[in-house]
Amino acid sequence: MEKLVEEIRHRFKPKIRPIEWRGDRLVLLDQRVLPFETRYIETKTVAEVAEAIRDMVVRGAPAIGITAAFGMVIALKEKKPKTIEEALVTLSSAREVLAKTRPTAVNLFWALNRMYNRALELAGKTSSAAELTDMLEEEAKRIFEEELDAEIRMGLYGAEMLEDGDVVLTICNAGGLATGTGLGTATAPIYVANIVGKRVSVIAPETRPWQQGARLTVYELIHNGVPTTLIADTAVGFVMYRRLVNIVMVGADRILLDGHVYNKIGTLNEAVLAHEFGIPFYVLAPTSTIDPLSKVDDVKIEERDPDEVRTARSEQGRVYVTLRDVAVLNPVFDVTPPKFITGIITERGVATQPLAKNLRRLLKS
Repeated sequence: MEKLVEEIRHRFKPKIRPIEWRGDRLVLLDQRVLPFETRYIETKTVAEVAEAIRDMVVRGAPAIGITAAFGMVIALKEKKPKTIEEALVTLSSAREVLAKTRPTAVNLFWALNRMYNRALELAGKTSSAAELTDMLEEEAKRIFEEELDAEIRMGLYGAEMLEDGDVVLTICNAGGLATGTGLGTATAPIYVANIVGKRVSVIAPETRPWQQGARLTVYELIHNGVPTTLIADTAVGFVMYRRLVNIVMVGADRILLDGHVYNKIGTLNEAVLAHEFGIPFYVLAPTSTIDPLSKVDDVKIEERDPDEVRTARSEQGRVYVTLRDVAVLNPVFDVTPPKFITGIITERGVATQPLAKNLRRLLKS
């Protein structure tokens, strides 16, 4: 496995870099304006990082986690604390601000807690706030590298599920734009399969209301040379009925230890339909996305601006497609019960049914 990981790392050259750290600032590809414009935003303050996460300049659970980790470093570079005590206060305040941006993506809290706990650990080993800042910068870089390594491993495990000529159905964007690395979670097996000589193509639903499938998944897959067909969300059942897809691969924003999966709205529809038509349904996410503590009733489903549903995105901006004052329910995520899931692919391996048992076993490995 280690040799294969290094080979894929060497051979995969993403054409799109959604996150780039430049020493004192974090440069983010503005995903709000894709695919019509390629624009980058520089963030130099915690407030700017928080706004970028909240306003979906950066999106996708792993990418949010990476961005938040560098946001903690930016807090120290912004405030320039003189003592370790001041540094810890600065980090605590930054963690509080960043934690309020997106309530569902567990990677956000995982990354913030990892950075803060690392700071507490290092505080007893150095008396210099500047040295602490440098050490936390290295920790944020490690989070990025660990994410890329995890995605390569997920790609290798997932590629074993794919045959030459397969067509993969996905949803939303669980590619390199969503993880910050250029490889992705649900797209990793597709890239890896193509690298090792399997011809794999994709059918991507548009994913209303933000159209991440139409704007982002199609954008990055085509840029990276993967044959891709766009469909309306409502065509998912039709393509399954006609056997136009062989397998479903989706990402996740949060996975509970009992196997419930929180992902972009519409994931549940695909899972139920795949179960009905006997099509394998796999979820791909790093183990950092697994929430070992929460229960279904604990998780808050984020709801966003009603105008996201009342309007459609165009190159000229958003255009109303319905009455401006119609009542709207706009949940960003849904929850898929474990019975509809064939397996969950992580960097540590594949958890198959029963998920509640095998996820626990996987985390202990």
